Amino acid sequence: MTAEALFGAAVVGLYLTVLGLLAVQGLHRLSLLCLWRRHRRQRTPVPPVPGALPPLTVQIPLFNEPHVAVRAVEAAAALDYPRARLEIPVLDDSTDDTPARVAAAVGAIRARGVDIVHIRRGSREGYKAGALAAGLRRARGQLVAVFDADFVPPPDFALRLVGHFADPRVGMVQARWGHLNRDHSALTRVQALLLDGHFLIEHFARHRSGLFFNFNGTAGIWRRRAIEDAGGWQADTLCEDLDLSYRAQLRGWRFVYVPEVVVPAELPVEMGAFKTQQHRWAKGAIQTARKLLGEILRSPLPLRTKVEAFFHLTAHSGFVLLLLLALAMGPAMWLRRDLPAWTLAAVDLPVFALTSASVALFYAVVHREGAGRSCGGLRLLPLLMAVGIGLCVVATRAVLEGLFARKPAAFERTPKYGLPARARLARVARGCPPARDTWVEAALAGYFAALLGAAAAAGLWASLPFLLLFGAGFGY
Repeated sequence: MTAEALFGAAVVGLYLTVLGLLAVQGLHRLSLLCLWRRHRRQRTPVPPVPGALPPLTVQIPLFNEPHVAVRAVEAAAALDYPRARLEIPVLDDSTDDTPARVAAAVGAIRARGVDIVHIRRGSREGYKAGALAAGLRRARGQLVAVFDADFVPPPDFALRLVGHFADPRVGMVQARWGHLNRDHSALTRVQALLLDGHFLIEHFARHRSGLFFNFNGTAGIWRRRAIEDAGGWQADTLCEDLDLSYRAQLRGWRFVYVPEVVVPAELPVEMGAFKTQQHRWAKGAIQTARKLLGEILRSPLPLRTKVEAFFHLTAHSGFVLLLLLALAMGPAMWLRRDLPAWTLAAVDLPVFALTSASVALFYAVVHREGAGRSCGGLRLLPLLMAVGIGLCVVATRAVLEGLFARKPAAFERTPKYGLPARARLARVARGCPPARDTWVEAALAGYFAALLGAAAAAGLWASLPFLLLFGAGFGY
């Protein structure tokens, strides 16, 4: 076999292997949808509020959040919980003017009789995990709620969740995220749909099926003893919430998900902030998989729990597969140009159905459940798929760093601008140079523009929709 033939066989083999692995992920997505459908009519039992409410600590970790910090502090102070049982430590590691704004707000709230304190560590050691661990050492609450700076809990948040801790096996109760600025732009609408898929389908299906799911870093309440029993907050991953969640459940603690309680938050309003967030989540999830997956697979847990944990913790590997598919698509298309159309359809269509169609079906259901209708959400599906493709560069870098980087990872905060954000965002965006991933994405957009022209000239019409989708994703 010639070198050219070997190269062609390797490229086509890589292309088909990647498609097959993406199809497996598509099957997993459909399995979650089936689990959701089986349990979708179940509602979370509403336990009575205990007569003697346990002491509650509300932690608000901050780092350079000048536009949203005061709003978060005021929302926490407005929680409907007995003042004698509530304390609010604001864990502020900021290096900008956030501390001055927060200090003024904390002073005014304390004057109203709320037990609130502004804590400054003087360093960012351990980042968010370090701040939470330091705050926990001086907390007096048996229960610990956590809110990121852009979240605005409703006043009845604590009272609607605290009753679940009457079961001594419950270690954490998670509420659902809402979206303060869902309709700000097409980008925020896509993000809202992606997050709704996580909370409306994935979390629900896992919890109701007795599988592991995770605390999302905010909008939930922990039993302090569960945190301590699992080894406490640890800063060796960028997803300290996911890490602690799996360690606690491996120790036997039960988690409860309450989708009926919604805590709204602000979505990133510009692409750079969104990519920063996605990089942190992808890298942190892979770090957690590297840290805990072996222990999970060796544990006496049921096989289905282990399988779901594997898919959950390695989900971001799908972005690596997408990037490999993008690179192989052009050569594979050209090398197979002389094959009969029926042969290509027999191989490609079932796989593309499991990948593309599973995404479309999944998020059509998500939109119907979240917004009460399905047709409107269908207009977002092409953009959602394009955004997912476009993220594969930054997410692949994150996955590789999570797998192979050994030095401690820096925690990059997702910038939030408060509402309204348009004027402030315009000032910020003018000073932002293109990130390193942007040049790679631009090159890939040009690559797919060339492929579109070549495919049209060669009459490969069936390839055009997929090439257009990939090119649009990288270009966007």
